[in-house]
Amino acid sequence: MEINRQKEETKLTIALEGRLDTLTAPQLEAELKQSVGDVTELVFDFAKLEYISSAGLRVLLLAQKAMNRQGSMVICNVNKIVMEVFEVTGFVDILDIKCG
Repeated sequence: MEINRQKEETKLTIALEGRLDTLTAPQLEAELKQSVGDVTELVFDFAKLEYISSAGLRVLLLAQKAMNRQGSMVICNVNKIVMEVFEVTGFVDILDIKCG
């Protein structure tokens, strides 16, 4: 998985490319712990994310909990496969997901 980050003042956009699974979730978790300290708006761009596993969902849940305390989190450009995972797991009710 490739993580591309772009920061503008207190807004952080993280674009993921590849698979967010058991092997790559710790990489994203470490990136978030290092990067979200002063962030009030966190945006995930999933345009190039091919797959997400339960390990990836766990990292997103941790990020959402952190951002609930300090700002907002949005996930955008979710493909059909990843959206199905969000729907089946009920994450559509937990996360702010913008399709497109």
